[in-house]
Parts: sequence; C-alpha cells; structure tokens
Amino acid sequence: MEGLPLEIYLQIFCFLNYQNLATAQQVCRKWKVLASDNNLWSNLFKERWGGDRAAFYSPTDSKSWKDVYEVQDRCDRIGLGLKIIREGGDYYLVHQGEIQRYLGSRRQRKGLNGRALSLRREGSGEGSQEEEESASCRGILDKILFFIGDLEVASTDAKRARVL
Repeated sequence: MEGLPLEIYLQIFCFLNYQNLATAQQVCRKWKVLASDNNLWSNLFKERWGGDRAAFYSPTDSKSWKDVYEVQDRCDRIGLGLKIIREGGDYYLVHQGEIQRYLGSRRQRKGLNGRALSLRREGSGEGSQEEEESASCRGILDKILFFIGDLEVASTDAKRARVL
C-alpha cells in the first residue's frame, strides 16, 4: 500500500463518510494529512447540507473545510445556544457550534493517599492558605459545572428517548 500514488489514496478516501474519514486520520501521519484534504471535506459538506449552505459557510482565514464541517455537525447535534457538553469524560463550553472553552474532566488525579492532588507553586515546599482556598473554590466551581453538564446531557438524553 505504501507504493500507491497520492491520487489513488484520495480516490479511495472519497468513498468514506465523515466518521470513517476521521478514523482514517488516526492510522498514521501520511493518512492524517491525506484525510484532512480540503476537497474531501468540502464534498462531504456539500453532500450533507447542500451547495447553498456550502457557499454560505465556506471557510475563511485559517479554517479548513473539516473545521467548518465539525462546527456545523455540532450545531445540528446540540443547537446554536450556549451549552455545556460532555464528550467522554471531558466538558466543553460551546456557543453556536464553536468550542469556546475546555472546562475540564471528571477524572481527578489522585495522590498516594487517595486524596485529590492540590496545585502548588514550584519552589515552595507548602502551598499558602490563600492558594489552598483558591484551589478549594476551583474545586467547588468544577463540581458545579460538572453537575450542570451532567444535567444537560441527561435532559438531552431524556428528550431523545421521548422522540424515539
């Protein structure tokens, strides 16, 4: 397969849907570059949403067709409003399909004694009381965000179950 010309790879990749094309990008570096081809993602966008929307949403600046496709797909799945979404164990703040901020993960790193590790400045043996209070506040805010995210996901799942 290494001896195939690049054009043949691209012809094969044209037959893949967006999920399989995204999976192909994870095979090796060569496939990642080839499966990120703008023409492939442009064609996928046009097949799914039509030429009119493709003309309206065509990428600008540093965006690629793959980026535009991902944003439009996310808009279809979760809507245009401000949302907290969970993908796997990670949470993101999303607005109009664009990921605005990574909020963190439900998985916490645990120390040897089983307690959550606290952040400390390098060079200081102990964290100050102010740093510990700040870390405690961040922990509470993270728990609130995770709760809201879980609630949002559960609500969406319940709505989908009713529709089906």
